[in-house]
Amino acid sequence: MVRPPMPPLYFFVIDVSVSAVQSGLLEVLSKTIKSCLDDLPGFPRTQIGFLTYDSTLHFYSLKASMSQPQMMVVSDLDDIFLPLPDDLLVNLSDSRNVVDAFLDSLPSMFQENANVESALGPALKASFMVMSQLGGKLLVFQSTLPSLGVGRLRLRGDDARAYGTDKENNLRIPEDSFYKQMAADFTKNQIAVDIFAFSEKYSDIASLGTLAKYTGGQVYHYPSFKADTHRVKLRHELARDLTRETAWEAVMRIRCSKGVQFTTYHGHFMLRSTDLLALPAVDSDKAFAMQVSLEDSLLTTQIVYFQVALLCTSSSGERRIKVHTSAVPVVPDLAEMYRQADTGAIMSLLSRLAIENSLSSKLDDARHRIQLRIVKSLKEYRNLHAVQHRLGGRMIYPESLKLLPLYALCLSKSAALRGGFSDVSLDERCAAGYSMMILPVKGLLKLLYPSLFRADDIISKAFDSDVSLEKLPLTVGSLDSRGLYIYDDGFNFVIWLGQMLPSDIASKILGFDFSMCPDLSKASLGEQKNDVTSKLCSTLERLRKDDPSHYQLACVVRQGEQPRESSLLLSKLNEDQVGGGSNYADWILQLHRQSQSP
Repeated sequence: MVRPPMPPLYFFVIDVSVSAVQSGLLEVLSKTIKSCLDDLPGFPRTQIGFLTYDSTLHFYSLKASMSQPQMMVVSDLDDIFLPLPDDLLVNLSDSRNVVDAFLDSLPSMFQENANVESALGPALKASFMVMSQLGGKLLVFQSTLPSLGVGRLRLRGDDARAYGTDKENNLRIPEDSFYKQMAADFTKNQIAVDIFAFSEKYSDIASLGTLAKYTGGQVYHYPSFKADTHRVKLRHELARDLTRETAWEAVMRIRCSKGVQFTTYHGHFMLRSTDLLALPAVDSDKAFAMQVSLEDSLLTTQIVYFQVALLCTSSSGERRIKVHTSAVPVVPDLAEMYRQADTGAIMSLLSRLAIENSLSSKLDDARHRIQLRIVKSLKEYRNLHAVQHRLGGRMIYPESLKLLPLYALCLSKSAALRGGFSDVSLDERCAAGYSMMILPVKGLLKLLYPSLFRADDIISKAFDSDVSLEKLPLTVGSLDSRGLYIYDDGFNFVIWLGQMLPSDIASKILGFDFSMCPDLSKASLGEQKNDVTSKLCSTLERLRKDDPSHYQLACVVRQGEQPRESSLLLSKLNEDQVGGGSNYADWILQLHRQSQSP
C-alpha cells in the first residue's frame, strides 16, 4: 500500500544485431506484438515502451502528439542516460497510432544492419532506469551472446573437460554476478523479466535465465531460430505471455498450523524474508513447491492447516488478496499416509530439488540423490509391511506410488539432468531446468513421461477425429514399422513414420514419396491439402488445446533416418536403455536390491 496500484506495463528490449535481422525475428516480433495490443490486460491504463540495441542503445519517443516515433541513439555504454525520459513509456490507448507506426517500421529500420555486437547489460540498466518508478514486465529478446559493456559474457559452453569434475556445475550457474544483482534490483522495483533466447550458437542461458529466476519470470528458448520454422510457435507463446491474466506487484506467503513448518521454497521468485515470496508478476502458468518438516507436537493434533495468501494488484487496478486454505487430516499409521500419497506433488518437489542439486554438484551426483530418495521411501514402506506379508523376495510398493519409480527414472533421463557433455547442449540443459522449476504438476509429468500415440488408423480411415488416442509405453517395442506415431512432451511433437507405412499416407502427409528423400528435416505438415493431413493437423490441434501455455512444433522423422531418428525420438523412449541410464526393468531391479540391503 506504499503507492497507488500500478498499471500493467510492458517494456520490450529487442536485440537488432545482424543475427536477429537475418533470422526474420524482427518481422515476427513486430507483427505478433501489434496483433496483441488490443488484448493486453488493463485497458485503458496499460503502458508500453521499446528499446532496441546492438553496439548502441536506441530509445524511442512515442508521445501521442507525434505522427511518427522518434529514435534517439545512446552510444556511451559506460555512462547511460535517458534521452527524453518522460516520453519513453506511454499510455497505449493515447499513443496507439505512434506505437503501430513503430511496429510497422521496425523490421525495415534495421534490415541493412550488419552489426554483430550485443550490449545487453547496458540495455538492462537503461530498462531499469525507464521502469523503476512503476514496475511492470520486461520482455528481453536476445539473439547472440552479450559482447559489450557490463554483463559481457564469454564462450564457455563447450568445455568438455569440465564434465565429471568438481567444476562441472560452474557451467550451469551465472558467470557474472551482474545478472543476479540486476535481478535483485528489478524485483525490488516490481519488474518481472521474461527472457526469449534465439541464438544459433551458445548464448549462456545459465546467466541470462537468472533474470527470470529471481523476478517471477520465464525463459523461452528457440535454438537456431528461423522465422519460416518457428514463426507459429513464437507467435503463440509470446501472445500467451502478453495476454494471459496477470497479477502485478505481488507477494505470497504460505502459513501452517502447529506441528509442521516450511523449510524450503522452490520456483521463480525472490525470497524477501524467511517466508515471503516476492513476485513482481505472477500468472496461472507458474507453480511453486514447498518442503514441509514435521515436529513432535504433530502427534497431538488431528488436523493440520495450510494457507496460501497472495497479495497482488489486478490488471484493472484493484488490490486483491487471494487466499487458499486447506485442512489435512493427521493419520495415526504410516500405511494410511502411503495410501493417500500424491505422485505428482512428490515429483514436483523432487524435480526442483534435483535441478537445484545440479547447480551445486555434478549431474551424476544429482541423479544419484534421486535414486537414494526413492530407495529410502521403499525401505520405509518395506519395513512397515515385510513382517505381516512375509514378502522377503518381492518388491512391494503402495498402489498410490506405483508410478513413482518410473517418473524418477524419467527425471534422471530428462534434458536437464541426463548424461554429460555430449548428451545435451549446455543452453538446452539450462533452459530445460528453468522450465521445470515453474511447471505445474500436469505439465511436469507430461514432460517427464511424454505421450506416445499411434495415429495411422485415425487419419487413414473414416474415424471421427475426436476419437481418443491410446497412450503407449515409451519403448521402441511400441513402434510398428507399418504405423504412424505422434510423440508429445508438451513442448514439441515428433511425427514418426514407419518404413512400411502405406506409401499413399506418407506421400499425402509430405507431398512427395519419402523413399526418394532420405532427409525429412525440411518437411513441414499442413501444406498439403488432403483428408489425411487435415485429420492429422486437427489431431495435433486437439493435443495442443490440452495445455495452451506452450505450442508444440511438429518435426517429421522416418524410421531409420539417422542421426535424426535417434536424437528426436529414440533417445527419449525412457523405458529403454537410453541417455546413459538403465532401462525400466533394470532400474526396478536396482531399486529392489538396494531396498533389500540393511
